[in-house]
Amino acid sequence: MQDIEPYYNWRHHYIASEDERSPFYEREYSEFEYTNAIYNYLIHPQWDDINSPTLYIKILSVDYDQKFAIIEMIGEWNDCINNDIMTLKRDIIEPIMEHGINKFILIGENILNFHASDDCYYEEWFEEVEDGWIAFLNFRKHVLDEFQQANIDYYIVSGGQLNDIAWRTSSPQQLFEKVELFVQKRIGA
Repeated sequence: MQDIEPYYNWRHHYIASEDERSPFYEREYSEFEYTNAIYNYLIHPQWDDINSPTLYIKILSVDYDQKFAIIEMIGEWNDCINNDIMTLKRDIIEPIMEHGINKFILIGENILNFHASDDCYYEEWFEEVEDGWIAFLNFRKHVLDEFQQANIDYYIVSGGQLNDIAWRTSSPQQLFEKVELFVQKRIGA
């Protein structure tokens, strides 16, 4: 797992540690010291710790004019034991939303599994984005199935074409436009 780096080809567009409005503003990273782990597996030091023992993220892009954020994730999403959604929502999503962001793209190809609790924080997040949306991109089928079993899929847009987007070949703006078009078709806007 230490070889899985957060996507870095968009750094010329956005760097969370250099954005005064980011929850990770002025965070410093090591290229050589591996201090974070998911269970017994060290992870690359560029992933951001969100105070969960099993879930790490990287804010890849935020566009305050277009009101979107793209977040890549790695690990085990565990609401049952760690209440990861509460931590993610309170410590990352809400500070971003304070600056007008209401469209979220979460990239989950490195999410290994999901353990549900209740859907309260998902419902709250869904209600707070108002005219925005929350899209899950490239999550593994069994993880999407777990979201569906917990009825969390009611609050997010996922599956279908969102599981097949080759996002690394796009710019953040191009990815946003692709996802927004899909979301608008899905919700009939």
